[in-house]
Amino acid sequence: MRSIWNGAISFGLVSIPIKLVNATESHAISFRQIHTEDNGRIRYRKVCELEDREVSQGEIGKAYEDADGSIIPITDEDLSHLPIPTARTIEIVAFVPAERIDPLQMGAAYYLAAGGAPAAKPYTLLREALKRSNKVAIAKYALRGRERLGMLRVVGDAIAMHGLLWPDEVRSPEGVAPDTDVTIRDKELDLADALMDTLGEVDLEDLHDEYREALEEVIAAKASGEAPPETPEPAAGGKVLDLMAALENSVRAARESRGTPPPGEEAEVRPLRRGRPEPKETEGKKSTSTRKPATTKKTAPARKSTARTGEGTKKTTTKSTATARNAGASKGTGASKSTAAKKTATKKTASRKSTA
Repeated sequence: MRSIWNGAISFGLVSIPIKLVNATESHAISFRQIHTEDNGRIRYRKVCELEDREVSQGEIGKAYEDADGSIIPITDEDLSHLPIPTARTIEIVAFVPAERIDPLQMGAAYYLAAGGAPAAKPYTLLREALKRSNKVAIAKYALRGRERLGMLRVVGDAIAMHGLLWPDEVRSPEGVAPDTDVTIRDKELDLADALMDTLGEVDLEDLHDEYREALEEVIAAKASGEAPPETPEPAAGGKVLDLMAALENSVRAARESRGTPPPGEEAEVRPLRRGRPEPKETEGKKSTSTRKPATTKKTAPARKSTARTGEGTKKTTTKSTATARNAGASKGTGASKSTAAKKTATKKTASRKSTA
């Protein structure tokens, strides 16, 4: 890689000779302007307005045009004597956490290569210090006729520098966001979260410029005299006006493209239930057949209960006072109750005779 700028990093009193190398390259396909009638090239020529002739690159210099239209020439020697310390130096001014840098400020990226063997140790020292601190260095430097702001960080075993815009060069987002009141429902946020989870993450190495590849196919077909490939028909579909429907369709399409089954179609394993199921009781109706066994159960034989005697569930074997009550209560009851009362009276009469 060819260096585009030579200088040094100023790290306190430490000076590190470096070479500036472009860290990125463009793979975009460029076009020439032609005359459509005969395919002749269209060129832009640099012509002096006073002499009305084309001039070479060696005859072209720099100048500043004042407000009144006057021209003030500026030479390379004038620029080399600028009263700033960053003319040939990347001066580190601070170390800050990486999250403090707004991505809107980031511009062109460069690699900083050590300028010879003497620069190896201080270069490595700065690199390891950046690694251990988990911070980035903020620096000033001059390049192409202006002072710039930069950010130094570690990339692999090298130090990279990103050109930064000055804070006053970043526009405020005021007036960009919609000014209407919008209510977002929880269901819509849930669907948006589901779509994000379904799309998941991606390895940036797998992404490529499909437009450039298609453009290369068109150029290759035209060069060989073949018809260029046709644009595939877009998928037919109506315009979705409902945001919920759009989100649901997006989640469904993303799941289908990734082979993920919808939540309703996933297999569900349930444990087997042992034993007979309990009978369900009909609401609004009282079942006397199921309650009778509970009331007709006999309690311990030694227990005396006058209440149960009134119900006719047991024969009376208690004292005569209890018999009298039962006899009185048995009027108006069934035949079985009256018969039991008569037998009790007969037994008591016989008992009295024997006693006499």
